[in-house]
Amino acid sequence: MNEIIKMSATTLAEKIKNKELSSVEVTKAFIKRAKETDPKIKAYISITEEYAINQAEESDKKIASGAETGELEGVPIAIKDNILIENIKMTASSKILENYTAPYDATVIEKLKKAGAVFIGKTNLDEFAMGSSTENSAFFTTKNPWNTEHIPGGSSGGSASAVSAMTAPLALGTDTGGSIRQPASCCGIVGLKPTYGRVSRFGAVAFASSLDQIGPMSKTVEDSALLLNVIAGFDKKDSTSINVPVPDYLETIKQDIKGLKIGLPKEYFIDGLDSDVKKSIEKAIEIYKKAGAEFVEISLPHTDYAVAVYYIICCSEASANLARYDGVRYGFRAECDNLLDEYQKSRGQGFGPEVKRRIMLGTYALSAGYYDAYYGKAQKVRTLIKQDFENAFKKVDLILTPSAPTPAFKIGEKSSDPLQMYLSDIFTISCNLAAVPGMSIPCGFSEKGIPIGMQLLARNFDEQTMFKAAYSYQQATEWHKQFPNI
Repeated sequence: MNEIIKMSATTLAEKIKNKELSSVEVTKAFIKRAKETDPKIKAYISITEEYAINQAEESDKKIASGAETGELEGVPIAIKDNILIENIKMTASSKILENYTAPYDATVIEKLKKAGAVFIGKTNLDEFAMGSSTENSAFFTTKNPWNTEHIPGGSSGGSASAVSAMTAPLALGTDTGGSIRQPASCCGIVGLKPTYGRVSRFGAVAFASSLDQIGPMSKTVEDSALLLNVIAGFDKKDSTSINVPVPDYLETIKQDIKGLKIGLPKEYFIDGLDSDVKKSIEKAIEIYKKAGAEFVEISLPHTDYAVAVYYIICCSEASANLARYDGVRYGFRAECDNLLDEYQKSRGQGFGPEVKRRIMLGTYALSAGYYDAYYGKAQKVRTLIKQDFENAFKKVDLILTPSAPTPAFKIGEKSSDPLQMYLSDIFTISCNLAAVPGMSIPCGFSEKGIPIGMQLLARNFDEQTMFKAAYSYQQATEWHKQFPNI
């Protein structure tokens, strides 16, 4: 079992297809591992054992019969519990959806089913993906497998924790302001937010529709490329999906990076940066220089406004998106004598404190008399942030930054101070506002043994260059081969 759970998804896919391993054998190994470790780390809201074994048996039959197989045939994957799988419970880690069963598949799930993937379970998250620590789940706090006193990051903390603890070789997360990259950094795995519109959002619970994006979480850069190959592409069911060709990301991943120009934004290398993070990033830069990459100092002058702009926009969009949870159509319903009480009590009892905070902030920012001062102005500054990136990419091929200002902090350390919590995403937020792709890859450990991540950002729809640079770095280092002792 130990050998199987340490294998990359790429290796597992190959061995299952070649009949060196059966999908049932692999799936059972990961389920066994999840049952052993999940009482400690609480990555999963539900482990879909029977469903997964049935899927694995189907994959094995296909392979035995010589039928055509998919890119992920028989490979287990964990799914963040804000993405719909038909006939499986989907809670978004909220009391309001605690007993909701998905009536259809998200587009990414349809694609994964076609590719032969096996759904091992639904992972915990901050309620409605609102948070940076997975402490906002209505059910329980997920823990970091490297040190269970520390957060796994958020909002995709369950997915990050599951991959890090070797209870799934792959996972899907969603990223609105860093919710894939920040937990990937905290847990020492690879996390990718694709270009906005590259992956369909149909069937993902909406938080902030102009920012949300589904993406891969994996042990290696190669696994991330394999998973993006499967889930990327145009979808007419998603009005924000963009119809551009999807390359084979694995085809160019091993290309040389000599002469690649990488930008270092001065606004990201600030005084408040943790010393362990700074050292790890400096070492990573030296490794890139040895590989022939060239570094250029750049400026992203509107970075200081990113956090304020992000929270106005995401809260405003959350206020509109979450209006549908009214206790009438579906989800939790409080027993009341009149309609107004039903709205108030259903939402009051169904939503947690962070979700309520964001709905109130967003409703205020959109209200008459304040719309232009807050939401309207935030959208204008968002355009300036996007222009900063466009100007930077005229000079460089990629941008390199820390993924987070500090390694994962202790559980409870920032939960009473929302502003400090919001600043955890200071390096990841601009990427969503500008709609560019971003990836976090492991680049070291703090003195206390907590993983540190490095972020690469690329031009719109240029995930290929990002994969190439990330793969080159991973080949020169051993961070992705380290596993937590849990």
